[in-house]
Amino acid sequence: MAKTDPRETPELDLMLHPHRSLSPTGFWILMSVLAGLSFAGGIVFWSIGAWPVIGFVGVDVMLVYIAFRASYAGGRAYEQLRLSPEALLVRRVSAGGIEETYTFQPYWLRVEIEAQRGRQTRLMLISHGRSLAIGTFLAPEERAALARTLRAALARLKQAPAAM
Repeated sequence: MAKTDPRETPELDLMLHPHRSLSPTGFWILMSVLAGLSFAGGIVFWSIGAWPVIGFVGVDVMLVYIAFRASYAGGRAYEQLRLSPEALLVRRVSAGGIEETYTFQPYWLRVEIEAQRGRQTRLMLISHGRSLAIGTFLAPEERAALARTLRAALARLKQAPAAM
C-alpha cells in the first residue's frame, strides 16, 4: 500500500451549499395541494358563471411553480474551502455553473465577521490587501460557526511543526 503524502491531505475540506427547507417530495406535495385547491376554486367560479377566473387560477399555480423552480436552481451553487499548509483554496461555483477560484496564503490569513447594515454580517477572508466574502448564503449563526472552524484550523496549521 502506498504511503500518502501528508501535504496532500487537507487540514480542512468543506463544501458549503445554500439551504433549501422544502424537499423535492415536499415541493410536489405542495404543488399538488395548491393545484387541487385552485382547481376546486375554479370549478366554484365556473359554476356561478365566472368562467374567465379559471384561467387566472391556473396562472397563479404556474407562477408559484416557476418561483420554486428558480429557488431550487439557485440551490445548485456551492463553495468549497480546502485548507492545506500551502494555501487556502476557495472554489466558488454559481448556480449557472460559472466557477471562480481564489487562493490565500494561510499563515497571513485573517478570518473576520463584519457587521453590515441592520443585523446582517459578512464572513471575510483577508490577506495582503485582498478580501473575499464567503458563505453569503449561510445564516448568521452558520457564518459564525464557519468562522470559528476556519480560525481553529488555521491555528492548528500554524502550530504544526514544519515538514523536513
